[in-house]
Amino acid sequence: MENIAVKLAFVGAAGIAAQWLAWRLRLPAIVLLLAAGFVAGPVTGFIQPAEDFGKVYQPAIGLAVAIILFEGGLTLNFREIRETSRAVRRIVLLGGPLTWLGAALAGHYVGGLSWAVAIILGAILVVTGPTVIMPLLRSAKLNPRPASLLRWEAIVNDPIGALFAVVSFEIFLVFQGGHAAHGLAFNIVLAFLFALLAGLGMAQLLIWAFIRGHVPEYLKVPVLFASVLAVFAASNLFLEESGLLAVTVMGIRMANSRMASLGEIRRFKETITVLLVSGLFVMLTAALEWPVIRSLDWRAAGFVIALLFVIRPVAILVATIGTGLKWQERLLAAWIAPRGIVAVAVASLFGSLLAASGTADGERMVAFTFAVVVATILLHGFTLAPLARILGLRMAGKPGILIVGGSRWATALASKLKDMEIPVTIADGNWNHLIEARQAGLETYFGEALSEHAHHNLNVERFNALIAATDNDAYNALVCSDFGPEIGRNNVYEIGGMREQSDRRAMHFTIGGRQLFKPGLDFRELRWRHASGWTFQSTRLTEEFGREAYIASRHEDARVILWRKPDGSLVFESSGKDTKAQEGDVILSFAPPKQADTADGRKRKRAETADREDT
Repeated sequence: MENIAVKLAFVGAAGIAAQWLAWRLRLPAIVLLLAAGFVAGPVTGFIQPAEDFGKVYQPAIGLAVAIILFEGGLTLNFREIRETSRAVRRIVLLGGPLTWLGAALAGHYVGGLSWAVAIILGAILVVTGPTVIMPLLRSAKLNPRPASLLRWEAIVNDPIGALFAVVSFEIFLVFQGGHAAHGLAFNIVLAFLFALLAGLGMAQLLIWAFIRGHVPEYLKVPVLFASVLAVFAASNLFLEESGLLAVTVMGIRMANSRMASLGEIRRFKETITVLLVSGLFVMLTAALEWPVIRSLDWRAAGFVIALLFVIRPVAILVATIGTGLKWQERLLAAWIAPRGIVAVAVASLFGSLLAASGTADGERMVAFTFAVVVATILLHGFTLAPLARILGLRMAGKPGILIVGGSRWATALASKLKDMEIPVTIADGNWNHLIEARQAGLETYFGEALSEHAHHNLNVERFNALIAATDNDAYNALVCSDFGPEIGRNNVYEIGGMREQSDRRAMHFTIGGRQLFKPGLDFRELRWRHASGWTFQSTRLTEEFGREAYIASRHEDARVILWRKPDGSLVFESSGKDTKAQEGDVILSFAPPKQADTADGRKRKRAETADREDT
């Protein structure tokens, strides 16, 4: 028992360590997870999942995959698919069967597999792995339309590919004499309908219960977890793996509801999914055995090449004819199709069942699947970002800043950022506040920054920082709290002086973001300084004019906002990082005119401070 506890702890630690290391090195996390599992399993033999965890191993894998697919469904909002709905339908309904057919033919004629194994393998490889595509999309920063296309295909195709494999296996059992032929089609259709109804019904029940307050906040996530597992298990009683379809439908229905707590639920589920994905990849890779690995030969290599370079491209290019996609988007979708946990889990299940039924090459199906998974993760993981850049489908590579609030001060700041070649967008719900920004040629967003429309149309992924700069300090704090989970708590900044007020009037430290200026400057103070001639100034540090010389030369009241490093990254003065501007950095500051009457300025500042204290 102690050894199992140690191994479970190792799986968790290795998975999260691989995720962190991938973030630091800017590598696809799945590559490092595969490496960790390979070292823990086939290389050292430290973890042997089937032996270590016995009968609970396969059911636990299935339940974890169900939670992952449900979380994926929670990310699919129909608002995102308006421009790609036709393409997604064609890829699922036409591209999937074409991939199944092509992979089955290649498995038999190129891979040398029996027809039964080749057909089931072809069905499994219809899936494109949300557990892999999600981290890749997060790091590649694609434009919204191709990113939405790949995400929807991955999540919708996973349960469909698994069901294709189930149907193929059931037909195989009929030919083997294990099942009666009559009623097979009826049972499959019945199980399919039950999965749809179970997923929709449970989602609708939870939405009703959550909105009406029949479930307290602290129980919403536990109730959701239990419901997902119950729907998955109940659907699988009718037909193996049909539970994957049920939980995916359940997630999509809840994603398109209007529950106030949906954001918190989605963030918590995403955290759990990261843990599960990390652990599952390590476990499934560790489950590989050397005989299975050695069974890979030139036939397996030929099968992988045919799948990646012929079958997938042909299927997608044919399916997307006349869908309105640009040729660049079609080409990207034709190439990017990484396989992940669902493919490996389903292949492991049916591989063992085929081997138990006496099919000689049943175990080879697992080896072929792993070969495809490893090849697609490596090739697609390292080529997605460069290919998207070449095709012009990647968002601006430079760190961008979103400014909420369209005042003259914010417009002047955005203009200076644009001059420094830093992408910037100003968002405001008042059309008149954006007039000067539009006249200056700045990118603007007209609408409420906290609205659902903004969430789907602002493309928050392209921003590395946010500055909340409206005349309402409480609203600024609310904006920072809302965008913090997406942009990063350490990358959202607000103007205002509420942090320096008394305990009775100051906001709680968990609300809002970092102060853009320290000590804080509120909207009225910034507006007065800007009207008095204060300007935004950018200064490049050189070998001759270093940081010390810059500090000595600047006005005593000048405020440094940030500096841009030679690699394009941004460091805010109030970020709390223990770094200082160096040679080659460009410093952005807000400073008074050189001939400013500092005595009058200080006098007015004292008067306004006293005024704030009185009120």
